[in-house]
Amino acid sequence: MAKDLEKAEHKDYQDHTRLKPLFDAKELTQWLFYRALIAEYIATLLFLYVTVLTVIGHKSQTDPATHCDSCDACGGGGVGILGIAWAFGGMIFVLAYCIAGISGGHINPAVTFGMLLARKVTLNQAVMYMLAQCLGAISGVGLVKALQEDYYFKYGGGANIVSDGYSKGVGLGAEIIGTFVLVYTVFTVNDPERKATDSHVPVLGPLSIGFAVFLVHLATIPITGTSINPARSFGPAVIYNKDKAWDDQWIFWVGPFIGAAIAAFYHEFILRAGALKLFKR
Repeated sequence: MAKDLEKAEHKDYQDHTRLKPLFDAKELTQWLFYRALIAEYIATLLFLYVTVLTVIGHKSQTDPATHCDSCDACGGGGVGILGIAWAFGGMIFVLAYCIAGISGGHINPAVTFGMLLARKVTLNQAVMYMLAQCLGAISGVGLVKALQEDYYFKYGGGANIVSDGYSKGVGLGAEIIGTFVLVYTVFTVNDPERKATDSHVPVLGPLSIGFAVFLVHLATIPITGTSINPARSFGPAVIYNKDKAWDDQWIFWVGPFIGAAIAAFYHEFILRAGALKLFKR
């Protein structure tokens, strides 16, 4: 009986097909809530550790002072933009697949914000998710710094900045559109009709999200280094703590939140006819 009740609570907690209340005090007393927070924290930690380490490794391999372009043995060229994009997209696929059944696999405050606007999560859940994600990002980047401090500071700490030659407006636009692609994909994956008709969603869902992250990185790495995830930018900014990283920090919060809001509105009110339901009331 207790096991059946636990299963029912778990199913209810992960149900993204119904509107959640704005605030639910009962959540704060449930182990499922805190388990989800731990999952988001650890997943974001691992995400930042692997991806920031990849970025720094690439920069160290392409530094003329540390390698010979004519010698393949020394790793000239590094993983390149393609490899960095694969690292980000691949990690999101793996981590979202691992924790989707526990926390929903957000690993991104912008995704959580979009879900909040669509009433798929409660306000207390959204706030605590974002806090866990940001703390996880700081911890992951802190681990990179602890293991490779000299390389970390020498090669920019994995911080997001708007690249030279691009305006703040271009960087903001890139983050808005890139996050829209990501969050729109997340909403599509969690669409109840798709889940009801497609038995492959548990695998193809995280794969689709990871592939969206991969493609956006290919397009926007040259512009902003690609954030589309406020925690991804906040963690390196805190640990690296240089003026340039903080000067552009607002772009990597405002852009993703705007993109997530547009994606939530588009999916819920246009594609899912939410606006039509409102008019019929």
